[in-house]
Amino acid sequence: MLMQTETDSGAARLAALRAELEKRGLDGFVVPISDEHMSEYIGGYAQRLAWLTGFGGSAGTAVVLKDKAAIFVDGRYTVQVRDQVDENLFEYQSVPATSPARWLQQNAPEGAKIGYDAWLHSKAWAEGVEQALAKRDGALVATDGNPIDAVWADRPAPSDAPALVHVDERSGRSSADKRAEVADWLKSEGYDAAVISALDSVAWLLNIRGTDIERTPVALAYVIAHADGTADLFIGEDKVTPELTQHLGNAVTIRPRTAFEGALGELSGKTVTVDPSYGVAAIYHALEAAGATPVTERDPTILPRAIKNPVEQQGHRDAQARDGAAIAKFLHWLSVEGPKGTLDELTAAAQLRAFRDESDILRDLSFDTISAAGPHAALPHYRVDEDSNLKIAPGSIFLCDSGGQYLDGTTDITRTMWIGTPDGQAQPTAEEKDRFTRVLKGHIALDRAIFPEGTPGSALDSFARQFLWNAGVDYAHGTGHGVGSFLSVHEGPQRIAKASGSQPGTDQPLMPGMILSNEPGYYKAGAYGIRIENLVLVVEQQIDGAEGAFYGFETLTFAPIDRTLVDTTLLTEEEIDWWNTYHAKVRALIAPQLDGAPLAWLEDACRQL
Repeated sequence: MLMQTETDSGAARLAALRAELEKRGLDGFVVPISDEHMSEYIGGYAQRLAWLTGFGGSAGTAVVLKDKAAIFVDGRYTVQVRDQVDENLFEYQSVPATSPARWLQQNAPEGAKIGYDAWLHSKAWAEGVEQALAKRDGALVATDGNPIDAVWADRPAPSDAPALVHVDERSGRSSADKRAEVADWLKSEGYDAAVISALDSVAWLLNIRGTDIERTPVALAYVIAHADGTADLFIGEDKVTPELTQHLGNAVTIRPRTAFEGALGELSGKTVTVDPSYGVAAIYHALEAAGATPVTERDPTILPRAIKNPVEQQGHRDAQARDGAAIAKFLHWLSVEGPKGTLDELTAAAQLRAFRDESDILRDLSFDTISAAGPHAALPHYRVDEDSNLKIAPGSIFLCDSGGQYLDGTTDITRTMWIGTPDGQAQPTAEEKDRFTRVLKGHIALDRAIFPEGTPGSALDSFARQFLWNAGVDYAHGTGHGVGSFLSVHEGPQRIAKASGSQPGTDQPLMPGMILSNEPGYYKAGAYGIRIENLVLVVEQQIDGAEGAFYGFETLTFAPIDRTLVDTTLLTEEEIDWWNTYHAKVRALIAPQLDGAPLAWLEDACRQL
């Protein structure tokens, strides 16, 4: 949350924006959490909604009219938005019960001109709002520059950190090889070029990384990839180093990032693909204005990026082994310090980061650590800050979801722990053990799943939920997301979740080389939450007499699961075998990296169930 003084209050910022809109002849403006690349995480320069409202969540939108304003968030942020946003300035609106488009249709004045920054919204979003406003004879107007930028006096500049070369020894494929694959696809489909606007796609295609956005090692840039295998890279000139120029070679032309919009105008007469999930409305507008033909197609780097090559797969295994040792040290530390009652959520998150920092190839966390005590563990997307920080109470559940960005892989792991008391007497309730064990059973069922070629993630989702369903409970998030290779911790196109047209990726067949999370959970509002998460790799299965190709999972994440919360009477013999086999692997992989008290703790944690 951005702290605001009396002289720089939310009311003053809102008034300044309304004055700017008045100067521009606009009746309103839409403010999303977004950047020009539709990124999950965005740089400080793009945190316009936080500046205007004080809201610190990762998803939300505000609509400002002359006499009223509203902020739209989903169920993850119902509590947070009320803590951070002044109800006297913004109405609270819940998505998907409503939307900015529906709210504008009901609240915008007749004939209103509503501004939007076409570099921050998708084409489909703009078309939907245009249709809603048309019912009130209104119009959606693309602004020349963002009105908030005009009144945000101390707005941070975009990062000027240099782009970094991601060497072939870690990427497993050269950029030339990747560009040739994209070129072959363009030619086979009859297209001339592809706009690559997703930052992790740019990074993967050119084998570059960066430090421009926290938690995702990317550089702010665009690429136009051509059917002849060449590419234009649009990137800040201060980010270009001799090493980068040499790495990219003659087939990649480096141009200023500010030249990107003009370069779209150079594609007159060309057929150009744009991914609707990452290509903002302004890209379509520029192509159409130039006389090019934009075609909506999935970014051609997304599927090959998701299918990790052998070098990337081994890099993940190495990163997971290193990360598992950090997690084991943390869990040991927590077992010692937690019962004393002196720890809080921030202290725990900082200590876990310190253990990860012992690696010399850690470059960042892969997301903000979810360090969640007691009732906060019931919030799947909780993020601790100074205002929300809770003590970790002895005799309670603590959930920690975390990950690291290592040069050789991206990790993501959740462990749910019972925090004991000094006398060792406090034990989980029967309900807590029941729910934990049902989550564990679902985790094991998904880990052991065998499925035929062509199976989408949605077909596997119920494997993880079935035992919770049998008890009349469920969880409200997906079961698995894709993970990048020293890239985004949330990567498509694959996903394990309930089939839904509004959830991209649930119909994507799982393919060998894809990495996904396996993370069923259970959340009792106001009381506790449970999640068990490992990463898994899709691999081929050798089955005698199999009629066609069948796949399964190789577990990548190795760290102890808390046996205190397990009700063994609910486990089958096969599930107990899985537990014992898994923990034997944990011991074999992690024990050589530990000594002293952490090693003794690990040996005990990994004993047979």
